[in-house]
Amino acid sequence: MGPPLVYHPAYSVPLPDGHRFPMQKFRLLKERLEQLELAAPGQIHQPLPVPRRWLELVHGRSYHEAFARGLLSRQELRRIGLPVSWPLVRRSWLAVGGTLLTARLALRHGLACHLAGGTHHAFPLHGSGFCIFNDLAVTARVLLAEGRVRQVLVVDLDVHQGDGTAAIFTGDPRVFTFSMHGASNFPLHKQVSDRDLSLEDGVADDAYLRALQHTLPDLLEQVRPDLVLYNAGVDPHRDDRLGRLDLSDDGLHRRDWLVIDAALRRRIPVATVIGGGYDHLAALVERHTLVVRAADALARIHATGMELSCPVTDGAYAGNG
Repeated sequence: MGPPLVYHPAYSVPLPDGHRFPMQKFRLLKERLEQLELAAPGQIHQPLPVPRRWLELVHGRSYHEAFARGLLSRQELRRIGLPVSWPLVRRSWLAVGGTLLTARLALRHGLACHLAGGTHHAFPLHGSGFCIFNDLAVTARVLLAEGRVRQVLVVDLDVHQGDGTAAIFTGDPRVFTFSMHGASNFPLHKQVSDRDLSLEDGVADDAYLRALQHTLPDLLEQVRPDLVLYNAGVDPHRDDRLGRLDLSDDGLHRRDWLVIDAALRRRIPVATVIGGGYDHLAALVERHTLVVRAADALARIHATGMELSCPVTDGAYAGNG
């Protein structure tokens, strides 16, 4: 059996017709993984909503209560970009609980994948860019408070900088934030991560992977984290509506393989979240399967001690089979 997967049916909530956030991708991703035999019933874990005391390790009560009660201002709602409804409120608490559960499963099994998550634009007192609560930040804070980890590395490879995560952990040496993102993309005003790699528009597979391979292994050796939280956003893809980079499906798969393999080789647990992506649903869902494909293969390889040539150079992704 492959790595644990975390999912809840309430992740996909109704949005107005024509809304550009692809909310149905979560349900479709789970169904596609089942078709690919990458999501057996025994692998799937269903989260509970994050308790308020844990959410408040990052987010102020005034903010989350105003959100839940529909009291955010028009400007605050416009900054988030999602119309508030009770299903969205429930979904937001569940998704944070889902990333926390994924991290707990990763600490137990070495690797786990959340079929949602990566809401890295959320700040303590406001949301932004389709992000309401910062699931990665809450997860790190909870595990640190419980003493389950002493050092966390956030590897954020969404095409947009993880500005909320960077701001939350400014001055906190227990969480190292690494963001590799498009220089000219949202957000306009970047925060300062512990390590930022800003890429010019049009960067393609080989240059992207060289930059990542040059940076990540050294970071793992330097930071020596007890856990990697990996945001595997697929919006660096060449066809992404909001991306501006030029990665292929194969490039994304090789990227995911590189991150997960680099951590597992050092016996560092990895929890993955799917991050952003904006394209036609069928193509988008297929891209979101890539991190689970990589995780599934690597979990089996590392469990048996097999050696496999690295697809960063070999081009391992072979399509929809």
